[in-house]
Amino acid sequence: MRKDIFVSFLSVIISTVLIFGALGELKAANAELKPIAKEDIKAAFIYGSPVGKEGYAFAHDKGRRALEQLGYKATALEGIPETTQFEKSVRDLIEQGYNVIYATSFGYGRYVERLADQYPNVYFNHATGDVTKTNLATYMGRLYQSQYLAGIAAALKTKSDKIGYVVSFPIPEVVSQVNAFTLGARSVNPKAVVEVKWTNSWYDPVAESGAGLELVNTGSDVIMAYLDTMSAQIAAAEKGAFAIGCSSSGAEALPKAYLTAPIFDWAKFYTADIERVVKGTWKGEFQFFGLESGVVEIDALTDNNADSAREAVQKAHDAIASGLLDVFAGEIKDNAGKVRVEAGRSLTDEQILTLDWFVEGVVGSIK
Repeated sequence: MRKDIFVSFLSVIISTVLIFGALGELKAANAELKPIAKEDIKAAFIYGSPVGKEGYAFAHDKGRRALEQLGYKATALEGIPETTQFEKSVRDLIEQGYNVIYATSFGYGRYVERLADQYPNVYFNHATGDVTKTNLATYMGRLYQSQYLAGIAAALKTKSDKIGYVVSFPIPEVVSQVNAFTLGARSVNPKAVVEVKWTNSWYDPVAESGAGLELVNTGSDVIMAYLDTMSAQIAAAEKGAFAIGCSSSGAEALPKAYLTAPIFDWAKFYTADIERVVKGTWKGEFQFFGLESGVVEIDALTDNNADSAREAVQKAHDAIASGLLDVFAGEIKDNAGKVRVEAGRSLTDEQILTLDWFVEGVVGSIK
């Protein structure tokens, strides 16, 4: 995913506002961006961490493998940092004939933008990105909806009313995950609190393990992490804590501790996106997928969960997917007690994508 925090809150806010200002002006394609026959497509996926057996890169690679199963040429580069090395790697791929690029880390953004301008006949796609062009689309899932559901499961399981959450960087994407998780937890257990620990990295198994252990040592009995691996949860489970995974299932890694996970089914997106390239209907646009799309989901709850968890999670799931429940509907206070969302109002997508405050119930601060 992403390794170095490289953008201030101000730049994120400005960039995101530009998304919404540009959406109405996007064109379907330019003269040089033409449909590509299935047999001529060469898709390349770039990951910021190793694929491994679970987590963010693993979830995206399942989508890539789904393309291969349909007969598409689809390769992947793992562990590519958010530096000029990414740009060089993509240039090399394009020289080899790769014509559809999926950059899966937010930190690749500045390089993707430049490359899109220089290669107008190549399809660029940026996961969690904030800039669109005629040949550059962004895509992300409303994983915060699944986080809300995972928070319910965690809050019904905890005995200490203290849940630990290990996170990477204080950017809006991360803040929205923590907030939704906490809101879900407190919807069924108002006493529950969520303590945050930062690693300042997307992929640092040693730091993740240390953060997980620190949270257990200070009373958390359920551990969650929004990172590229489950190192924090695995370390915590060895001390008796239960675990919530992220991006993909962690049931095999922690059979006795795993509860569930907010997960992606990127195969649904990638197969449909490639078909749009073939049909000539692909657009350089902002795409934000919720539970109703199937791109984001909640993993099956294991028998490690509280008896009431399945019913509670399913009820909330159905309400979110049908539009009856808005995760960020007010009244919502921040963790300093200030009302941020009034009753009868909800956060807009633009506000969700620029979040820089924690909700009530979060123990921690945004650096």
